[in-house]
Amino acid sequence: MEEKNSDFVKSVYENNEVKDVSEAFIKYPVEEEWHEGKVENIISEPKEYYSVYDIGDIVFVKDYEYSSKEKGNNHLFVIIDKNNMAVPIENIAMLISSRIEKTKYSFNKLLPKNETNGLQVDSIVKTDEVYKILNSQILFRIGIVDADTIELYKNSYKLITKDKFNKL
Repeated sequence: MEEKNSDFVKSVYENNEVKDVSEAFIKYPVEEEWHEGKVENIISEPKEYYSVYDIGDIVFVKDYEYSSKEKGNNHLFVIIDKNNMAVPIENIAMLISSRIEKTKYSFNKLLPKNETNGLQVDSIVKTDEVYKILNSQILFRIGIVDADTIELYKNSYKLITKDKFNKL
């Protein structure tokens, strides 16, 4: 049975708002994050590897090759939805950053570290941009975020984009 895309996924694709994950690596350098993009800074013991990821999963996305052929490092993202019509399936995600001083911006939502989400430091989720991530770009899952929190992130994004398009 074929799954249908959510209204959220339809909207972000129709409005051409989904960015390639490579843009996150360019705009938000991992050198500014506590983990510095290094796997060994994220995990002290082996994590479970999956071939399928779910909404709410916090994932470590592997390095990106820039157009200059230089390798970037890794970033944390939270999967907020899925594009089920794409092959392979695309995960729709938001960037996680340890730069909690940026909570002064209303679109950055605090995500305190805990055992469930697997974060080692309090972080923020940048709800102003969404990215597409393929399963092949994910190194591993470190934890999860509950469904209510995912809805908070989506609603924040909807509010931001509504304001953005109303100003045009």
